[in-house]
Amino acid sequence: MSKREGEGYPRRMKTSQKTDDRDTGDNLTSPVMSAFKVFQQELDTKHDKHERLVKLSRDITIESKRTIFLLHRVTSVPDVEEVLTEADLKLDGVRLNIRMIAEELRGEDLNQFHRAFTPGIQEYVEAVSFHHFIRHRTLISLEEINTKLVFIKEPEDTPEGQQPMGTPQVLTFQVTPTDYLLGVADLTGELMRMCISSVGNGDMDTPFQVSMFLRQIHDGFSYIGNTGPYEVSKKLHTLRQSLSKVEDACYTLKVRGSEIPKHMLADVFSSRTAMMDQDEGVA
Repeated sequence: MSKREGEGYPRRMKTSQKTDDRDTGDNLTSPVMSAFKVFQQELDTKHDKHERLVKLSRDITIESKRTIFLLHRVTSVPDVEEVLTEADLKLDGVRLNIRMIAEELRGEDLNQFHRAFTPGIQEYVEAVSFHHFIRHRTLISLEEINTKLVFIKEPEDTPEGQQPMGTPQVLTFQVTPTDYLLGVADLTGELMRMCISSVGNGDMDTPFQVSMFLRQIHDGFSYIGNTGPYEVSKKLHTLRQSLSKVEDACYTLKVRGSEIPKHMLADVFSSRTAMMDQDEGVA
């Protein structure tokens, strides 16, 4: 490179630097930059809302699991209604979190945020349907679940002596059919556990009631087959496993119930269930 070219190179850099500084100043007030700042604010708002919904979903999942654990005590307590009443109070607390989700989704497209809260809603459906089965021995419908998810938001507090401003607002949250089906599919596992526990406490009727109920659910899911959502077809395998374990327990009660002492039935079923799980794992 010649001396002239070497001397000219720095001068070109200075000119380029001045041009960049001028362009940066212009870009700060350009319509394109202003538009992208608006996009940034919208995305930040959406991400913040998504994180709040995820947190609410986790809270719903935790409280719903605690309700399910509580409901499993019905096989070992003399007063079943007392346990169901306590579970009602816990479910009311879960619905308060669902109400907060409904407030977050007001005016929003549910499909944009559905993945953020669907695990909690599925767990809630499982807890509510388990509670309903213990009390009525039937499956709760989607309409009955959604009926309890209608909330009234009262007007904000006003100074004493003044009339409240505005009218009460109605907040609704609708459980989707997919979340309902996935929650019901998870219910079958809890019913299988309740079946084994009830036998250990000398209840010989519950396993046959659960077996008939699970067959009806299995028939319903079989009608859906591969035409439903992908997650539903995945749950069908777990449903069949639960039904197989309950039917095995009913078979043992019917054929060998008189040979095995009642206090040993639960141990027999537990060992048979463990062997079935090992066989399925090997297969």
